[in-house]
Amino acid sequence: MLEHREHAVLSKVNKIKESRFTKPKINRKVLLGSILPLTLLIIWEASGRMGIIESHLLPIPSVIVEGLYQMALEGTLWGHIGTTLIRVFAGFLIGTFTAVIIGSLVGYMKIFEELIDPIIQAFRSIPSLAWVPLFILWMGIGESSKVILIAVGVFFPVYLNMVAGIRGVDRKLIEVGKIYGYTSFEIVSKIILPASLPSLLTGIRSGLGLGWMFVVAAEIMGASKGLGYLLIVGQNTYSPDVIIGSIILFAILGKFTDWLLKFIEERSLRWQDSYANQR
Repeated sequence: MLEHREHAVLSKVNKIKESRFTKPKINRKVLLGSILPLTLLIIWEASGRMGIIESHLLPIPSVIVEGLYQMALEGTLWGHIGTTLIRVFAGFLIGTFTAVIIGSLVGYMKIFEELIDPIIQAFRSIPSLAWVPLFILWMGIGESSKVILIAVGVFFPVYLNMVAGIRGVDRKLIEVGKIYGYTSFEIVSKIILPASLPSLLTGIRSGLGLGWMFVVAAEIMGASKGLGYLLIVGQNTYSPDVIIGSIILFAILGKFTDWLLKFIEERSLRWQDSYANQR
């Protein structure tokens, strides 16, 4: 009974400590991370109002925000954002799932490395825009070609990090698993996958970043909706505020999705006794 009370008291103390130190740490990160962007925005706004920057080439932030606000009130902006998010999410899932499966086989089995890895490395050297005319020829300008193009961009960094993570697993850990009588499935699920998780999560974040880059190329090839489509509209109508507004939205959405993955990564790797977890 006494031990139970002591445990309850200790758990409450730990929660209080976490609440005291976690929130200031998050606020500090947000504060420090906002200094440079806010400074650049202030300089940009002031330079435009003083005539240092020509407004027809680089509109000031307030004009860009006003334009985005009007599009939001009209309802068109949300449709473009939603369409782009769906394309990125679908391509990201397909590319990540395929890369994890193939990367696991290549990293764990020598025969698959010899059979598959050479052709994947050859495909990796092909520029992303080179796939555009082929995908249009095969699948038209519908959603399928756009999603597959994004999946191709996501695939390679996830695949490379998955293979590198598996190959970097300490051989002694696998030998210990065999000593304890682990089956091949148990070795993969209990030893190899947890040990390669840090590398995999890094690859997933890199893949998501490339997914946002590839969605621009995907939406330029004949889309009627999406932030990439807004870029083309801004170019054709000579509206730099629309172009820059679309670029800023890409940056915000990309940063937000990367933050989500980083949050998942930190939560998933809390068991590691690493330098990052001690800061």
